Amino acid sequence: MLNNYIIPILVIVILGYGFFKKTSIYDNFIEGSIDGLKILIEIIPAILAMIFAVNIFIQSGVLDTIGGKLKDVIPMVILRPISGNASLAALANLYKMYGPDSYLGYLGSVIQGATDTTIYVLALYFGSVHIRKTKYALGVGLFADVCGILAAFIVVRYFF
Repeated sequence: MLNNYIIPILVIVILGYGFFKKTSIYDNFIEGSIDGLKILIEIIPAILAMIFAVNIFIQSGVLDTIGGKLKDVIPMVILRPISGNASLAALANLYKMYGPDSYLGYLGSVIQGATDTTIYVLALYFGSVHIRKTKYALGVGLFADVCGILAAFIVVRYFF
């Protein structure tokens, strides 16, 4: 019930603060909107590049060549650093096939929580603030992802 009033209360508080500080609320809103659109225009190429790369990777058939017992977890492991939505879709697929309380369900959940969308972060966020030298950030981020994936296998094997 209270959640229906949070946004209107927040708007009233912001307007009240603006009146109290005697600022031009509407002009500040317009300036912020223009800045937001500029940032959007700057990050659209990075978003399109990420979508394109993920689609090429999925359509390439590389994931189909991987076999073994953990075949269904490997797509999530590979897609997690690239795209959060793609890895969530892979996790949902794991839940659908094996259930959330299965070994693979636990493993997918821990991998999802222990890793990050490293390449996505580098492409989108670093690109939006014009950081071009991402070599070390990429290495450290992917190393952290590998550590998170290995830790997920160990933790799930030990606790579940």
